[in-house]
Amino acid sequence: MTGRPGTAVVTIARGRHEHLRGQLWGLGRQSAPADLHVVVAMDDPEIAAVVSDAGSTSTLVVPVGLDPGGELPLARARNIGALTAIAAGAEHLVFLDVDCIPAARTLERYRQVLDTDGSGLGGLSPAHPSPVVACGTVAYLPPVAHARAYRHDRLDELADPHPGRPAPDERTVLVADDLRLFWSLSFAVTAADWGRLGGFSEDYTGYGAEDTDFGQRLGAARGTMLWVGGAAAYHQHHPTDTPPVGHLTSIVRNANVFRDRWGWFPMEGWLAAFADRGLARLDPRTGRWVTT
Repeated sequence: MTGRPGTAVVTIARGRHEHLRGQLWGLGRQSAPADLHVVVAMDDPEIAAVVSDAGSTSTLVVPVGLDPGGELPLARARNIGALTAIAAGAEHLVFLDVDCIPAARTLERYRQVLDTDGSGLGGLSPAHPSPVVACGTVAYLPPVAHARAYRHDRLDELADPHPGRPAPDERTVLVADDLRLFWSLSFAVTAADWGRLGGFSEDYTGYGAEDTDFGQRLGAARGTMLWVGGAAAYHQHHPTDTPPVGHLTSIVRNANVFRDRWGWFPMEGWLAAFADRGLARLDPRTGRWVTT
């Protein structure tokens, strides 16, 4: 660690090796580099070789096993990554999904906003005692023949901003009014606020709802979410399933866990799509979703 407050990037990964190489490339071009990059490898021993081949000297690979039933331990893996970074001295935590390339000033911008704690925005001040979570803009890159084609300086010319989330200009920070829009694809938080929030709930196993739960816990703690311009993450293209049928069981289970806690169902679009396909239904007797 350097003399300034430590910044760590936390990435969880299984597969997507070329996307991880792209992220490592982007992290190597930061205006204010991370002191540490923790990559939590979810039952993927090949990730250590990917990191080694990339020549990254600040990246630590932490292996974890899958959840029972072979499901991805998304909440647990992020918590392990954060705790590893904090134990190494990190005071700023930046979470990036493995398929994201950060813009050159992303880490600098995140740290700048966290250090001022949103000063001057919506009545916040550096002494604001409630937790703050900063979310950078996300833009989607088009398909390419090979992921290495993304590794150049003009990604902003190719990428389309996410249509459902604010995209402030690079000097603007907005106070979010809908915490349901939080997602873990790209966000930053101080280690102290991470401790106040307790990380991601490991009551959610496998895929789904742990993000939305984190946002609700931020609200319950009277915290603030900020949309941060200038902290872009470029999402490298990969095929997706809509709805994500491969995660049917965990999505249904986690939706019920969330509803028991917060009184409403998340992921309603996916649940409705599962119902349309005859894969799940809302049981009128119990008020819970079940697979069919």
